[in-house]
Amino acid sequence: MKILLLLLAAAGLCWGQYNPNTVPKRTSIVHLFEWRWQDIAEECERYLAPNGFGGVQVSPPNENLVITSPNRPWWERYQPISYKICSRSGNEEQFKDMVKRCNNVGVRIYVDAVVNHMCGAAGGSGTHSTCGSYFNAGNRDFPAVPYSGWDFNDGKCHTGSGEIESYNDIYQVRDCRLSSLLDLALEKDYVRSTIAEYMNRLIDMGVAGFRIDAAKHMWPGDIRAFLDKLHDLNTQWFSEGTKPFIYQEVIDLGGEPIKGSEYFGNGRVTEFKYGAKLGTVIRKWNGEKMAYLKNWGEGWGFVPSDRALVFVDNHDNQRGHGAGGASILTFWDARLYKMAVGFMLAHPYGVTRVMSSFRWPRYFENGKDVNDWVGPPSNPDGSTKSVTINPDTTCGNDWVCEHRWRQIRNMVIFRNVVDGEPFSNWWDNGSNQVAFGRGNKGFIIFNNDDWNMNVYVQTGLPAGTYCDVISGQKENNKCTGKQVFVSGDGMANFQINTDAEDPFIAIHVDAKL
Repeated sequence: MKILLLLLAAAGLCWGQYNPNTVPKRTSIVHLFEWRWQDIAEECERYLAPNGFGGVQVSPPNENLVITSPNRPWWERYQPISYKICSRSGNEEQFKDMVKRCNNVGVRIYVDAVVNHMCGAAGGSGTHSTCGSYFNAGNRDFPAVPYSGWDFNDGKCHTGSGEIESYNDIYQVRDCRLSSLLDLALEKDYVRSTIAEYMNRLIDMGVAGFRIDAAKHMWPGDIRAFLDKLHDLNTQWFSEGTKPFIYQEVIDLGGEPIKGSEYFGNGRVTEFKYGAKLGTVIRKWNGEKMAYLKNWGEGWGFVPSDRALVFVDNHDNQRGHGAGGASILTFWDARLYKMAVGFMLAHPYGVTRVMSSFRWPRYFENGKDVNDWVGPPSNPDGSTKSVTINPDTTCGNDWVCEHRWRQIRNMVIFRNVVDGEPFSNWWDNGSNQVAFGRGNKGFIIFNNDDWNMNVYVQTGLPAGTYCDVISGQKENNKCTGKQVFVSGDGMANFQINTDAEDPFIAIHVDAKL
């Protein structure tokens, strides 16, 4: 019996798709939302690899519905027509070139896999898709896959509308249509095999893993069934027998019967409570204080760290979609946002994903942003604009590029330096001034109070002069920002005024003079 249990445990470990397959000491993913493949390839080479980013989440690469009213919204990418690789980001050759160039510099590619559904039931018929493939949504006819009426859940859904009407009914959530999107019958082996074939083509090209979109709307066993059909990763870049990294979009804020934990057998899950709670704390809403973050992670009711993918915001909730509500911090709240991302990247919990966005013209009516649909920066013909780089290394053409902000980039590097070190030397003032270390490799301190800070605290770091990597960094053995002196006993003095550009300071051993 004991041997059988050991074998089962070993089999579980072989399956475990929890490892992002990044190069050692590269720990964070960046979501280059709606970027073109050509721009991602260049960014891997010129910026992501030199600054220690582990990988890129890319937008869905497969053929999708072209929607002209409203004009080319971002969410058209989530309305598949086929699994051909052609989208606003580029064609199959450009996709392959990006994967190869990014892998060659040690930056992994994770594909946003939209496999729960096809386009909306009202998608009409014709060839208005990114590759020009014919389809008929009304007849459930997608010959470019091919899928037919047999391959959808219409007969399985027991609501009058065919839509999800109650999130308290797990059968509706998984067998009915989400926002009218045609729900695939994933219990059918043909559908599972077709999805696996699409994902295997991407694996063979060199992708390192997948975000499974709308995973909550699929039965965990159905996901497992198509994951079981996946190839190992391409041995040109990965060691033999390496499994693709899997992280599943499961919005579980605690109020519904479907739980993120049901999906642990397949891979990691997106921990949506993370950004919602962190935003509430940093905004100081509902009486929350940063001092309460001492037991951040599982202590806050989150999934186990080794099953979590975490983020401050994502492409949905930065627009008020998805989960988290008004507490979600985004680039629009830059000062607080940098503090939240800094906290996330310094803290050991989960695999971290940084957001890289584009601007849109926000316009609020009754508290809702009526422009939350606006697609990426586009040329008059609807094609996506290239990401241009300004002389100061920020991005042009309305691309925000938060991953290029000095504070965020330097905290990505901080996370790499402290990788594997324990959470240590917590300090707080009982309010919104907090600090913690990562073993003897790094230390971070925040002042989110409305009064100035001047404190001596234990850093756990070796004696010496360190460059603060938030106000600047170490260059040519000098600090371009603030300096921090750590004495022989590990103590250091930190002063952060309320009017500081950034109300936090971070130091690590690679930024020591």
